[in-house]
Amino acid sequence: MHSRLVILPFMVCLASACGQVFPSASWETRDPKEVGLSDEKLGDLERLVGGRGCVVRHGYMVHTWGDQAKSSDVASAFKPLLTSLLFISIQEGKIASVDEPVAKFEPRLELLNGGKDAGITWRHLAFQISGYGLMEKAGEAYSYNDFALALYYDTLIDRVFKSAGTQVLKTRLAEPLGFQDRYTFEAFGPKDRPGRLALSVRDFARVGLLYLRRGKWRDRQIIDAKYVDMAVSSPLAPGFPRTSGKQSEMLPKQRSIGGTRNITAVGPGYYSFNWWLNRTNQLGQRLFVHAPLDTYVASGHGGMRMLWIIPSLDMVAVWNDSKIDDQDQSPGNAESKCNQAAKLLREAVVEPAR
Repeated sequence: MHSRLVILPFMVCLASACGQVFPSASWETRDPKEVGLSDEKLGDLERLVGGRGCVVRHGYMVHTWGDQAKSSDVASAFKPLLTSLLFISIQEGKIASVDEPVAKFEPRLELLNGGKDAGITWRHLAFQISGYGLMEKAGEAYSYNDFALALYYDTLIDRVFKSAGTQVLKTRLAEPLGFQDRYTFEAFGPKDRPGRLALSVRDFARVGLLYLRRGKWRDRQIIDAKYVDMAVSSPLAPGFPRTSGKQSEMLPKQRSIGGTRNITAVGPGYYSFNWWLNRTNQLGQRLFVHAPLDTYVASGHGGMRMLWIIPSLDMVAVWNDSKIDDQDQSPGNAESKCNQAAKLLREAVVEPAR
């Protein structure tokens, strides 16, 4: 909470006094030196990360590598985007709040496991603490759970928005932000894990810029700033219990978005509305040792697919198909590839944010 309180006045300054830059049909580019960045450090980042990626500062595209237009699966990095659609559904009056029971839209939950799952709320799903398919009740334990994620996606898209996922994405985010490339919630086709998001790195950077600007895109508030602030400042308590892993019944024909019910124990201290915040766990280990404290990320496949947002540096970075794969080993570990990348992003800044 401390770092967020420091940053918000700076962001207000950008909006009111300094003006803000947004891409139009394509990104406006600048040489890194023009926005206070080091070519050398950005080159080092590109070589470390591999795959394809881009770096944005002050709203300008300043460094790219690989095929910028290629659209492909972003894996779990899509989860904060799903929660963004949750916030938009609340703004549209479709859902009362993040604490409304999901059973209002999926009534079968009321009887599942003798009523255990009737208390699952949207907040529980966004924090991976729903207990869905596990013995714990909602809100009792953390479990990075791709069956619960499928429940989240299917209920929000099919029963709240009552539209195809890609159409919801199109009208609420892709068109307002001006995505340049192919986007779809059917990255592997309509019958293979619907909900898997395919996006180009330069379009994912637009989502990052939207959050960097606290939900505002030019003169339109796409996501209310109070939801953005809540999403990136409310991590699970460091000592929040982990699941026992003991399984319970799920809804008939329950699918997964791709993984199991208990993928990783890493999360408490860091996890907030599907974002990963640069906070500390119960052992006092910071997630990204070298990154500024206000950093937050969307991450998939252990860091192979990532969106970095660093408000204090006015910076967004995105990569996909990278060589980064060790986010779970990063807490307190300065030598992880994730932390090496974080260090290069920070060291690339040779002039402070204006």
